[in-house]
Amino acid sequence: MRFADFDSRGYRMVDVRTGYAQWVTTYEDTVEDAMDVALLEELTVPSWNAVRRAADLGCGTGRTGDWLRGKGVASIEGVDLTPEMLEVAKSRGAHDRLFEADATATGLDSGAYDLVIASLIDEHLSDLRPFYGEAWRLAGPGALCVLVAFHPHFIMATGMPTHFTSGSGEPVAITTNIHLVSEHVTAGLREGWRLVEIREGTVDDRWLAVKPKWERFRNHPVSAAFVWRKHH
Repeated sequence: MRFADFDSRGYRMVDVRTGYAQWVTTYEDTVEDAMDVALLEELTVPSWNAVRRAADLGCGTGRTGDWLRGKGVASIEGVDLTPEMLEVAKSRGAHDRLFEADATATGLDSGAYDLVIASLIDEHLSDLRPFYGEAWRLAGPGALCVLVAFHPHFIMATGMPTHFTSGSGEPVAITTNIHLVSEHVTAGLREGWRLVEIREGTVDDRWLAVKPKWERFRNHPVSAAFVWRKHH
């Protein structure tokens, strides 16, 4: 499904590496915890403090890694496409090792992780299967894959891509794709994953406190969290 069919903003669109390299200076100020961290907090299947080794794909500035550290995850390795984002993650210090790589071709060790996690990267992928396939390769027996997604409903309802405001004040979009929930389920199942939990975050009072203009979207789903298990 093409984002262009829903685009109501008409922002200039750039590729992922270009976009995040420019967004890095204000990223931490513009991405709300309600979008991803709040959903991770609600998940009941993962035993975070039992995770020995995690792979954080599309780790960005290290927000997810920082959260995982706070939950007692012993070792975290991160990959990201954008060197500028990795520099921020490095200074944050939540990851044991960081690598510049694509989330669908990380170069990390096969079967070495008991958690593979990615947050807010799926809308940048033209096809979901390479991601779920790479996560499967990285996961050891019984491992979990946790993916927090920008909800397709919200992209379609608002016509809004992932975007940021440039230094000159111009709104700039970053390559955005729409993946229905059913596409996630189909792609994950095809790679061998078993879906064990799913949660959807909606526009609630927390959101409206920071985005009052979203009142008309109250109760619309804005993000989703999928938890998959790799069976022995």
